[in-house]
Amino acid sequence: MQQFKVVYSSITEEELLEAPEKVKQLLPSLQDSIKTRIELTEEAVNLADTYLAENVVGRTSRSDCFHIAMATVYEVDILVSWNFKHIVNVKRIRGYNAVNLKLGYKTIDIRSPKEIIYNED
Repeated sequence: MQQFKVVYSSITEEELLEAPEKVKQLLPSLQDSIKTRIELTEEAVNLADTYLAENVVGRTSRSDCFHIAMATVYEVDILVSWNFKHIVNVKRIRGYNAVNLKLGYKTIDIRSPKEIIYNED
């Protein structure tokens, strides 16, 4: 049984270019059957800009907002990130979800990788 599906975008791919080699190899090492590439839509750009207008994060965090907005628009179950300053942060998560609810979107669950690792003993 498949436990997860990895959803990523061109923004993810661009960020991986600057990542350590071990991290760069993770996405290509996954089977194609569990990966889905999503696109940055106009709807997601507008949602991301609303996060900025509502001061969830500052203007320099627009690409972070794109991640949240795409995950919201595509109804991703859990967004996983190591970005504790702008993404995996209780204050920010509450802000993103307040905007989502205000605009009629579902809330988004945001976690660090350590929170989703499943180890069966």
